[in-house]
Formats: sequence, structure tokens, C-alpha cells
Amino acid sequence: MATQNTYMFKSQIPRPDHARIFFLLNKPRIPIPNHSPSFPIWRRPQLQKKDTNVRVGYVPNKAKAVAGGTRMSISVRATVTVKLTIGGFLSSLVGFSHRLNDKSDLLSKLLLLELVSSELDPKTGLEKKPISGYAHQTGLKDREVIYESEFVIPADYGEIGAVLVENEHQNEIYLKHIVLNGLPNGPIEFSCGSWVEPKFDNPEKRIFFSTKSYLPSHTPGGLMSLREKDLVSLRGNGKDEYKSCTDRIYDYDVYNDLGDPDSNPELARPVLGGSNKYPYPRRCRTGRPPCKTDPRSERRSDTFYVPRDEEFSEEKEMSFVTKTAYSVHMLLPSLEASLKDPDLGFPSFTDITQLYKEGIPIPKIKNQASMQILALRLVKAVCDAIDNLQFETPAMFEKDKFSWLRDEEFSRQTLAGVNPYSIKLVTEWPLKSALDPDVYGPPESAFTEELVEVEIKDFMTVGDALKQKKLFIIDYHDLLLPYVSKVRQIKGTTLYGSRALFFLTPDGTLKPIAIELTRPPMEGKPQWKRAFTPTLETTGLWLWRFAKAHFLAHDCGYHELVSHWLRTHCVTEPYIIATNRQLSVMHPIYRLLHPHCRNTMKMNAFARQALINADGIIENSFSLGKYSMELCSMAYDQQWRFDREALPADLINRGIAVEDPTAPHGLKLMIEDYPFANDGLMIWDALKQWVADYVNYYYKDASMVQSDTELQAWWTEIRTKGHEDKKDEPWWPVLKTPEDLIGTITTIVWVASAHHSAVNFGQYDFAGYFPNRPSIARTNMPCEDPTEERWKRFLDNPGSELLACFPSQIQATKVMAILHVLSNHSPDEEYIGEHIEPAWSEEPVIKEAFERFSLRLKELENIIDDRNADNSLKNRGGVGVVPYELLKPFSEAGVTGKGVPYSISI
Repeated sequence: MATQNTYMFKSQIPRPDHARIFFLLNKPRIPIPNHSPSFPIWRRPQLQKKDTNVRVGYVPNKAKAVAGGTRMSISVRATVTVKLTIGGFLSSLVGFSHRLNDKSDLLSKLLLLELVSSELDPKTGLEKKPISGYAHQTGLKDREVIYESEFVIPADYGEIGAVLVENEHQNEIYLKHIVLNGLPNGPIEFSCGSWVEPKFDNPEKRIFFSTKSYLPSHTPGGLMSLREKDLVSLRGNGKDEYKSCTDRIYDYDVYNDLGDPDSNPELARPVLGGSNKYPYPRRCRTGRPPCKTDPRSERRSDTFYVPRDEEFSEEKEMSFVTKTAYSVHMLLPSLEASLKDPDLGFPSFTDITQLYKEGIPIPKIKNQASMQILALRLVKAVCDAIDNLQFETPAMFEKDKFSWLRDEEFSRQTLAGVNPYSIKLVTEWPLKSALDPDVYGPPESAFTEELVEVEIKDFMTVGDALKQKKLFIIDYHDLLLPYVSKVRQIKGTTLYGSRALFFLTPDGTLKPIAIELTRPPMEGKPQWKRAFTPTLETTGLWLWRFAKAHFLAHDCGYHELVSHWLRTHCVTEPYIIATNRQLSVMHPIYRLLHPHCRNTMKMNAFARQALINADGIIENSFSLGKYSMELCSMAYDQQWRFDREALPADLINRGIAVEDPTAPHGLKLMIEDYPFANDGLMIWDALKQWVADYVNYYYKDASMVQSDTELQAWWTEIRTKGHEDKKDEPWWPVLKTPEDLIGTITTIVWVASAHHSAVNFGQYDFAGYFPNRPSIARTNMPCEDPTEERWKRFLDNPGSELLACFPSQIQATKVMAILHVLSNHSPDEEYIGEHIEPAWSEEPVIKEAFERFSLRLKELENIIDDRNADNSLKNRGGVGVVPYELLKPFSEAGVTGKGVPYSISI
């Protein structure tokens, strides 16, 4: 049987949105490797780097005379590259069907190209007529299908600025790039990186512009109408329901799809966004119909729409879907079946350790053979007789099994752990709550001067500590206290208002002073409040351990909901929507931001589907339960400000730094050995310099910023639509000068890259051993209104009582599984400064600026290594300590605890 070239495309036959239909396309005489590559219709490869085969420079003019000898023309060859995938293997696992093309499709002209001149016709002042030609398949190379077409172009046609593409296949194709060879000034590349629908589904031709960037006012006349038409096509009409398999619409909506009241009234959740009570950023609109039982809420479905080009690349999809399918859709139900009692805790700390050694038995998983092939590092061993779940040993536990008990490590992780954003300087004393005392009780803190002086008497007085800026705090008291009485009505969880106080010692490390826990007046009982301090006395020592467990559960929840989800994923989605709606793909700022936008919307859709939704992993496994997202809304209302999301502004706002032009980065840190801040400021400066070099090349003065209609519309839309509930705040930066634009862009790319990396990729390392960072505290403090029996149990076996306070077995293993997924770098991860974008290499000045940026990031790698090897920096390393590498720019694939991708890619 003759070797066949097989390609997989999307069927034109009407089908439901969830259908996955493929067919084989025969192309004789093209040799195929051992297996047949294919196109899955549901995969989106990443935008590829600049093709190394593209020749740069002068290409001999192939001009020739035409009829009458009065007009010259040029022969141009268009080479179109369509990306293949390995979907054939994956489709066999999940039940995709293959079918052959019919003969008419096989022999047809499959791609219509229209070349568009950048110039207007000098005689008519109108756009010149596009020059059309069909492209035919000519080869297969490195899992890419090559199409070619020959054009004869008049010598006076002008520079080709755009290509219109009509896909005459029955299915969508992933168009990687188009290169025009034979032009007088060298080849022109059109970096497409997009799916193209068949004309049978969408008769509008797709528009692809060259890699040359233009401000709106500099747009060549021949491209102006196409520029606007392309933008309009992405905005939608605000009415239709969108389909992930085809649509490319970017629009806004509130978070009204987290609940599921139609399936169960208990799963109703408030709409976040669009009200004074629950302000929130906007998400991408899906257009799904409203719920029957609550018209304000949107009906949930099995798939969550994202625009077609926001889907993961195939490598990313393989890595992410494999892990989430195993962790969420197969592993967790098996765990629930195995651990029949959802409240069952771990009997001993040895049993927790067994998760990494022998694992725990789970029932046989359906489709086990397929999933064993795909399972990566999460499950390390599967026994023949019984399926056995064995977790990878987290870096912190591998370094020192008892480090979670040490107060020094507890303090160190506030500066070099997974949530370095909460600690701040104490600026007022005594501490007082700002909440209504008639509702929440006396506002005075349990942190008295006498209590603190006992703890720091070997160093200085409280007054001196305040003057010398030695007291620091993590304070969740007022944010959590309003939820205490509501949360305590949920079975299996509890809550306090909490804060933790620290003292900066002469050796640059933090010493924990006390933890305060508060319960407001409730159920006829008065306010309960107590401060717990480190001590060697046994009862006090165990109460301190319980207090740490409660505080760490609060910190874990705040980290996941605010430092991580809200301040990176959630606030960034409106930036991405506005970028696609208001900035043309040929706009230089679009091309600067685009790498920082990849994968985020798809990841956020997954979060709404399985993590932050009603009865999702967050609600089931974190202290706040069904009130988790309400608290996230309160944090957005009370704490989030765009002007404080820049790292220097954040550090200054928290009192951690003061401006000092003589200090490195222009800031003097109050805690000199603050690994996150020290490494972060290097990354910030490198990003800002790169952005400044880029912006200053295109915007020579303030008038160019102010007259850029697309840029101003973009910034206006971010403020008034993407963050509509805060649109009238006075702190929004203006956008009038290049300096304003540099600051705004640097903030956005910092949040998407380094901020997210700092709070994400260390999650499994630090919380994979959950006693170090429990996601939930399930029982009250032993000393809070204890019964005689409860107090006796505490005195007789405090370790068992602490284990009962920690997450249950099903909660702990659920969170461990998902944290492993979230801490993972996919094989196709794109790190800041690693590869240049095609449009950036178009301009020599931008290319040189990027090379400086890339070189600086490589230097930072070595600086971070040197810092971690410096024994005088006690917060960075030491015996049994995980070195701080979260902001090292580059990484290999997997759970590595380092690497700064361009975007919020996981």
C-alpha cells in the first residue's frame, strides 16, 4: 500500500460545538515518517519564532516586460507554512474519528492568497486591487506542510503590506507564516500564528499584516481600512453566544458563571463585578444563556469559551491536559472513592510522609493504560496489583523534613517563600481594628507593648523598634473578621481574624513575636481574642503551633485568592481583551505585549471551570469555603490599585522600601536581605529598560502618545470596561507622555511575568508538604472556650489534635495534586528574553535592545546563583533551606521552582 501523507482538519459538516471530527488528506509522492502527522482541530500551536530559513537582504529583481513593453512586472513566490501536530496519537486515546477527503477536495485549489499593496493608487486615491493566486501543497518538512504560489506583480505596485487568506479546505488550518520571495528589497514575512476557518464556515477572508509595525497615524494608505476592519472583526456584537472551536471575539462580562444554581440551589453564588457590593475585574464574555433559576447568572457548560487563538499550543495542551485530566478528572474521583470519609484526617505524621514513599492505594482508574502512558511526574509508581498514588517529594521536605516546625523558617518564608507580598512595616502603634466595634467588638489589638517587649528585650524597646523600623506585620485581621461567623456555619472549617508580628534582628533575619487570633461576638458569646508567642513551655509551645497552623491557613488562602489569582490572573484578563480589541496587530505596543498575553485566558477559563467555581477545589479545600470569591472581591475593593502594582510602588506602599537615588534601583530596603525584593528589582529594572528602549523608538515625544487613537482607546477601555468598577478612582495613571507609557507597560508585563512567577512556581515546593502551608484549619484553637473533654484530648495527645486541625486526607491530596499541576513548566514554555519575536527583529534598533535585555537576564542568572551561595545572606539559603530561585529567568520543563515565563501560562 502506498505511503500516504495524512493531515487532519476541521470538518465543514454541521456539528455540535463539542464534536471533534477529522479526515485524512492524501498527497501522493511525499514520504512520511513512521507515523502520520495530523491536525487536531482543538490545538493551537504557539506563535513560532522567526524562521531561520528566511533570507534577509537584497534579492535580485526578477522583473520582466509585459505586453507592449511599456510596463514591468516582478515574479514573486509565496511560501505558506501550515503547522502539523501529533494529534493522531492523542486522538486515538480520546476517541477521535478519521475520514478521508473526497476526490474533489483533494484536487481543488486549497488556499487562496491575495496580496495587498501598502500604497494607494496615485490616480484614483483608492486602494489598489489585490493580486490573487492559489497556493498548492509542495512538500512536508519537520511536521510542517508547505504551500507555494507564484505571482506576477506590477513593478509599481508598491510594498506588499498584507495578505488575505481564504481557506478552501473543509476544515480549519493553523497558519504559521507566509514568506514572499523575489521582491527587490528582500523577502517579506507575515508571521500569522493563527487558525484560519474554512470559507464554508466564515466567508470573510483572514487578514495578515507583515511584521513591520506602524502607529495608527503612520499606517500606509493602502492598509488603513484593513487595519480597522481587522479590529472590528474581533469585537463582536455583544449578543451572540461564542464558540471556542471557531470564534475570535474578545468582549467583557462580569463573573456570573461561578455558581450553578440550576443544578443545586446550594451552588448559587453572587455575581462578582457590576455592583458596589461585589466589585471585580471583568472576564471574557461567552454569551451563554442565563440560568433558569437565576437570570443574573450565566448557565455553565462543559466547555468555557476563549477566543480561538487563545487555546493552548499542542505541547502545552498535552502537558496541561494530561496532568489536569489525571489530577482532576480521574485521580480525584478515585481518591474520593478510596477515602470514603471526607473528614478523615491523617492518623500520624508518618502517614503523611508515606505519600512520598509508598503512596496510598486508590481504586483502579478507567482508561488506565492510556493515562499511564500520559502521566508525567505526578504519579511516580503504579503497582501491578493495586493502583498506588505516590507524590513527588517537595523540595522543602526533601531538604529538611522538620523545617516546617522551625520558627526561623516560618519567618524566612515571608521573604523568600511563595507569598512574599503580604509583609509590611508597622507604622502605627498601638494596633487597632478599623471595623465597627459595635459589631466586631473592641478594636484594640492583643499585641500590647508589654507582650512585645518581653520578646525583644534582648535587642531594644518597642519605641526604639518603631523608630528604627524593625517591626513588621502580616495583617489579615480586618479582611477576615467579617467572615468568621459565616464561615463557622460551614461544616469542617473555622476562621479567625489574624495577624502575625515580626522583629528584624541584627543578623537580617526575622524573628516571630506573636500571632493574634480574634473571633467576633457571635452566638451570644463575647469577642474572643488572644495573642500567642513562641515559648519552650510545652503547653504554650503546642498552642503556638496551633496558632501558626491557623495563621498559615489564612496566609495560604490569601496567597491563592489575592496574591496569585486576583493580582495576576484576574486583573490581567482585561488587559488582554483590550489589547486585542483596540490595538491592531500591526501596532508596536500590541507586538510588545503579545508574548505577555499567551495562554492566560485559557488558564483563567480552566480556573472558572474547576478551581474557583462553586464546589470547586478552592471552596472544598480552603478555610473560607463558599465565601472564598466574595473575600477576593473585598480584597479587590479595598486593596487593589493599578498604580501600586509596579514592584517599586508596591514595596514603598508596604513600607518595605523608601526612595533613595543613591541606592541600587533607587530604593533603600528596610529589610536588606529580602530575596524576592532584591531579585525582583533586578528583573523590574531589566524589563523597564527594555520597554523604555522599545517605546522611545516609536514615540519621540508626548504628542505622539496623545495622538495615538488606538493607544488612548486601549487605555480608556482597560479603565472604563475592564476595570469598570474602579473607573472613577483618581489613582489611575494618565497616558500623556512616553514616560507614562513606559511605566504603564512595565507594570503590566511585570505582573504577567515576574509577579506571577514569584507566587506560582514555588507552590508545590513549599505547600506540597501541607503541614508547612495547610490550606485549611478545620478545628478551633484548643483554648477557645474548650470543653473539658476537648482540653483533655489536647493535653493528652496534642499531635493528634493538630493533625485533626490540618486538612483531611482528601483535601490535602486534592490540593497537592493541583499544586503540582500549577507549579509545572510545559516543554514549550517561553521565558522572558529567551527568543526574539519576528516583529522585534524587523527593526535593527529594537533587535539590539532585545539582545541587551536578553544578555542582562543571563547575567541575572549568575547574580542570583552568587547570592544564594553567599553565607551572609541567611534568608536565601543555608543547611536544609530551599535556595531562592523563583525569579531566575530560565528553566527546564517540569516542577523546578524557577523560571520567569513571559505570560501567566499556568
